[in-house]
Amino acid sequence: MNATEQEEREYLEEIKEKLGFAVKRVDDAVKQFSNELREKKEYIHEHQSGMDDADMVAAGQSINRMAFTGEAAVARKHKLLKLGQSPYFGRIDFVSRDQARLPVYIGMYSFIDEQRRQGLIYDWRAPISSMFYDFELGKASYATPSGKIHGTIELKRQYKIRDGRLEFMLDSDVNIHDDVLQRELAKSSDDKLKNIVATIQRDQNAVIRNETTPVMVIQGVAGSGKTSIALHRIAFLLYRYRETIAAKDILIISPNKVFADYISNVLPELGEEHIPELGMEELAADLLDNRYPFQTFFEQVSALLEQHDPAFIERIRFKSSFEFLGQLNQYLLHIENTYFTVTELRVGRTVVQVAFIQQKFKSYHRVPLLKRFALVANDVRAYVRDAAGRKLSGQEKATIGEAIPRMFRLHNMLDLYRDFYRWIGRPELLKIDHRLRLEYADVFALIYLRLRLEGLTTYDQVKHLLVDEMQDYTPVQYAVLSRLFLCRKTILGDVSQTVNPYSASSSEMIARVFPQAEVVRLYRSYRSTIEITAFAQRLMPNPDIIPLERHGQQPAVVRCTSHAEELETIKEVIISFQSSGNHSLGIICKTLRQAEKAYQALQAPDVHLLTAESTSFKEGVIITTAHLAKGLEFDAVIVPFVSARIYKTEVDKSMLYVACTRAMHQLTLTYAGELTAFLSI
Repeated sequence: MNATEQEEREYLEEIKEKLGFAVKRVDDAVKQFSNELREKKEYIHEHQSGMDDADMVAAGQSINRMAFTGEAAVARKHKLLKLGQSPYFGRIDFVSRDQARLPVYIGMYSFIDEQRRQGLIYDWRAPISSMFYDFELGKASYATPSGKIHGTIELKRQYKIRDGRLEFMLDSDVNIHDDVLQRELAKSSDDKLKNIVATIQRDQNAVIRNETTPVMVIQGVAGSGKTSIALHRIAFLLYRYRETIAAKDILIISPNKVFADYISNVLPELGEEHIPELGMEELAADLLDNRYPFQTFFEQVSALLEQHDPAFIERIRFKSSFEFLGQLNQYLLHIENTYFTVTELRVGRTVVQVAFIQQKFKSYHRVPLLKRFALVANDVRAYVRDAAGRKLSGQEKATIGEAIPRMFRLHNMLDLYRDFYRWIGRPELLKIDHRLRLEYADVFALIYLRLRLEGLTTYDQVKHLLVDEMQDYTPVQYAVLSRLFLCRKTILGDVSQTVNPYSASSSEMIARVFPQAEVVRLYRSYRSTIEITAFAQRLMPNPDIIPLERHGQQPAVVRCTSHAEELETIKEVIISFQSSGNHSLGIICKTLRQAEKAYQALQAPDVHLLTAESTSFKEGVIITTAHLAKGLEFDAVIVPFVSARIYKTEVDKSMLYVACTRAMHQLTLTYAGELTAFLSI
């Protein structure tokens, strides 16, 4: 039963040998498919003159089938080669009530001994594998389609296998993960988010395997692994419902292209295809048919950071409230009841009474308001035709088609949106510049009106929607998402990490838009050392946060006598980092202007500037803003220019918190002049 480490090493060699044979069988199969495909194409080429349409269609289908089978074989080979590098990471010996002891080796993918029809490695998503995450030694159970299987776990073991070599193995009767988790978290970060299948914790596993909740809202503290968990949840659902859902049926709404690139490895590592992703602004441009230019969220936050404009803040605050969404709904009811002023309509000798037109308009109450006019016009034409006992002329039809919409007070969406502010008595809350450019806070409100008044095509093809950085979206944005995406949703974020405190949404606010939502809270933080977490808590105290017991250097707050000395200090930290063996250093500034100036001053071959236009995340030294660094993590972080002159508003404080919580092992802050009050003790 592979009781000793030596037996485990021998068993690993056996498994690798079997994987090697399986790769060879796949290679042989691919070669055979390739030969058959070539022969089939040659046959068609030689005989096509004597083939009818049905023969050609059948031949085409046969070629497509062969090609598809060949592609599946290549994908299988890719999985087998990955298993050869690290076949499994865990083992439980499970004894069910009516069976002998079953050793269950758990890896990234399943692997079956086809001769013996015996499972050698179980996919981490398989029902039996859930016990590895959910139970310690002793009584355990797992769900199957025919009911729960009960028994006991008599051994629990964890392995680290890299490049086919066993680096270590651990037996545990306490929490199997702690030692391995400590080793994994102490390692340095690199340029992509990694899978966490070997270290998934029990509370995380419950979220990943939840199949029943239509909307799951994950509120997780900084470093709680919420993005990883959400992606593993997607991988689990793709495995569990592989007959009905594929990668192309899922959509990720991500905050920016850099973040999308940063997380792009996780699902392919888990054996799933790349998933489509979309930014909220791309969605907005699509929904507005690119008719209106608008400020981006990044530009909105940059404007808040560059200057304190109370009127701008008031506009954002109001449009990010539930009260605003409620008033939009009341306005829609108001215009439906009062803006359609019906008058008697005369067509030839026929008079169409007011009551008839009103009754028809109300009968279409389920149709978006501005779409009803064409339907009412058709009813009026039919009425006139029947009353007159003749066909209508083209002119008469056109007259009716024009008369009905004219009875409604406004038609242009922007005019209606402007009218809304007059109706609530706050016209000053809408500010559109001379180029008709909308402020970001108006974009989804206008879309919501359009959705309710004109109707928009829903995204029926999306079967699961994943929304990250949930705190940055407002109730009206969630109201749009709820109407556009009728599928299941996973929504995640952290209200403490908002980059705009005037428009932040909490999990409770989101649950008001989705009454069927289940809210899960993750308090354990895995990213930062205890020292860094405690330092960040001075900025945003959260008594519920539970840092993992991992210690490191105290964060350093370095006072400099001048801006030039501050830049020299940063250069010294960069030089020290480059010889440290770590992979990533983030220099996280408050604004893009600061970041660009620092980049110019610090220019070196391995220093990269990340902007809103960047599309990829790179290893090495990265200079960026807190806004763009959200969701990313670095071995070491420098937060420069933390003076009282730079960090003074609530938005600044949010940015400082986000910047500090990006650091895994080391945090350095520098300033010249007076230290920001947020860090003064």
